[in-house]
Amino acid sequence: MVGVGHGGMMEQVSGGTRPRRAPVAVIGTLLPSTSGTGTDKGLVFILRPEQSMCFWYLETSDAEPVQNMAIPLSYSERDPIPGGCNLEFDLDIDPNIYLEYDFFETTIKFAPANLGYARGTDSPPCDTRTGQDSRWRLQYDVYQYFLPENDLTEEGLLKHLQRMAEVPQVTANAIKMVTLTANDKTSVSFSSLRGQGVIYNVIVWDPVLNTSAAYVPAHTYACSFDAMEGNCSSLGRVSTKVFFTLFALLGLFICFFGHRFWKTELFFIGFIFMGFFFYILITRLTPIKYDVRLVLTAIAGSLGGIFLVAAWWRFGILTLCMLCVGLVLGFFISSVTFFTPLGNLTVFSNDAVFWVTFSCIVVLIPVIFMGCQRILNILTCGFIGSYSVVLAIDSYMYTSLSYIALNVLKRALSPHFRRAFTNVPFQTNDFIILAVWGMLAVSGITLQIRRERGRPCFPPHPYKLWKRERERRVTNILDPSYHIPPLRERLYGRLTQIRELFQKEQPAGERTPLLL
Repeated sequence: MVGVGHGGMMEQVSGGTRPRRAPVAVIGTLLPSTSGTGTDKGLVFILRPEQSMCFWYLETSDAEPVQNMAIPLSYSERDPIPGGCNLEFDLDIDPNIYLEYDFFETTIKFAPANLGYARGTDSPPCDTRTGQDSRWRLQYDVYQYFLPENDLTEEGLLKHLQRMAEVPQVTANAIKMVTLTANDKTSVSFSSLRGQGVIYNVIVWDPVLNTSAAYVPAHTYACSFDAMEGNCSSLGRVSTKVFFTLFALLGLFICFFGHRFWKTELFFIGFIFMGFFFYILITRLTPIKYDVRLVLTAIAGSLGGIFLVAAWWRFGILTLCMLCVGLVLGFFISSVTFFTPLGNLTVFSNDAVFWVTFSCIVVLIPVIFMGCQRILNILTCGFIGSYSVVLAIDSYMYTSLSYIALNVLKRALSPHFRRAFTNVPFQTNDFIILAVWGMLAVSGITLQIRRERGRPCFPPHPYKLWKRERERRVTNILDPSYHIPPLRERLYGRLTQIRELFQKEQPAGERTPLLL
């Protein structure tokens, strides 16, 4: 026996367990309409007029001990009934929140509520009328609560589930994300945060009687505890760690020395440009595995970097190169803009509005800085190079700052991600990583500005320098390089030497007579 409730018109019990354990069944009589199996489950029982006590039972089929928690709640006849107008799920009255997740989004669904009523009377009809005297006046506040980062313990989960069970605790501890009316779909989507524990709950509110009731909270880590690779305890794959570690090492070099080593920076920018778009293209068009996609992305990004360096070496068009640099910085600033609560505005759930606004911010940055290209280049080196370190950290441990870029990538890959709220927690680890990121960016920008003071803004055209040097060597006979044979003759001489190694040695002595 788990809980005993006294008094009230309606009794609700909610329970929670760890997802890695066996399911827990909350049972009265074993009927589909009065019992449920799973985690984060709850039941609602309408008490009879003479009833003063109610019992619930929990049972597990797992041989190992299972940690669980049960919270009995008592409601009066004025309180709305969570799930009282259920037509989709098995229970007659279903106060549960049903949760589904994938890599992109986490979706919660729940049954509509009904108005409260006195003991011994019939429940109000759900759909015969839609006026203010029916359940259509009810409103639903959806709340989100983040567990501490990197906390995957059972004790921590059960402790925080208690803070999301009753209405006063939910409103005091959680963040209200959206308010739904009875005309809206009882379904809300959020961005999936792999490895980050999140608890969701819904408060149904009666604006006429000013009463409310809570559904049964549901939680997720958006990952599997039992997976062999990429589980909740080890989020990053080996390929991801290798890729982003090498990317971060190059990014650190660019952060402090990118402007001085101009060709290396161009390779870095070309790598980002080509790699990002190639990953989106290959993910949307092909079903190949993640590790293969990552390898192909690295190859495509390297080719993009080589192409940009080659274009600069041959044509030397500074404006074109700086346009690429400015677009990368603009993409980053636009991603940061939509990472803020601005990105959750309803208007941006429309793909056309989102991408037009996003692209305008991207293009605006190179336009603003085109008159001071050296500052634009140094800022890009500092911010983008240092942010690569944040992405590398995310492959080893959870950090919300990685979703600056990841949210945009998800939006580009999934057509359904537009409906998801992209709220993320900011906790101790994030503030530490943000401080490290800011320190790297400021240090890199300051160092490069001071070192490049008084120097030419950008190096001269490499092809013109090479051509001028070649002409000088041809015409200047005093230059030692003037006497170096042409490349073709040198290659032919090398081939002749190699060919002689495979020829048979001629025997010593005379073979032909001498004529005296």
